[in-house]
Amino acid sequence: MRGKAEAGGGDIVAIIPARAGSKRLPGKNMLELGGRPLVQWSIDRARESGVFREIYVSSDDPAVLQLATRLDSTAVERPAHLATDQASLVEVVRHVLERARHQGRLPDAFMLLQPTSPLRAVEDIQRAVELWHETQAPAIISVSEARHSPLWCATLSEDGDMKDFIATINSRQSQELPRYYCLNGAIYLLDSRVFLAGQGFLPAGARAYCMPQERSVDIDTPLDMAFAAFLVSRQ
Repeated sequence: MRGKAEAGGGDIVAIIPARAGSKRLPGKNMLELGGRPLVQWSIDRARESGVFREIYVSSDDPAVLQLATRLDSTAVERPAHLATDQASLVEVVRHVLERARHQGRLPDAFMLLQPTSPLRAVEDIQRAVELWHETQAPAIISVSEARHSPLWCATLSEDGDMKDFIATINSRQSQELPRYYCLNGAIYLLDSRVFLAGQGFLPAGARAYCMPQERSVDIDTPLDMAFAAFLVSRQ
């Protein structure tokens, strides 16, 4: 989506990384979910939110790049050295931002929208931006409540003996335990200059944006994909 960013101002872009390779779920980003390629869910949500000046899709997959262009997004062809299993997402995002800076279009902030989190809602994107404006934090990171408390977890010995396990875990009832939260991978909204200064995706002063578990599915395996398809079928 091109045009003036809304939701309180600020020059914000979306960055959607969609590498061709995936060992556990081959061709993941172009697999269909609810009649749309997985990557399209993030492109559509970004466009529908109305908060981005531009939507960048970084990929080494020609099919993804063609889809991005067709959906009025900016296709960024990813160099081969950034399309390997060893390439870091930090360097992928840096590549997009440096390209924008070279063109004199470095945004105030960017939102990383990974295709593996297709069930984030438009309102999640909008509320994260609102929280960024309200708090003036260098980053807004989405989280969801952990399904199981880590206080009920422990390691096991090789023979499966539970003696140390039982001695380690907390015996309190679940309602008595503090709430724990996990990064869900759906939203990373960061100040561009803070990120380019080398502070990564979790800079000091970052604030959390909490999302419900049903919108926090992170697709990495066929089982994750099947679960997401089940949730979509019930919408």
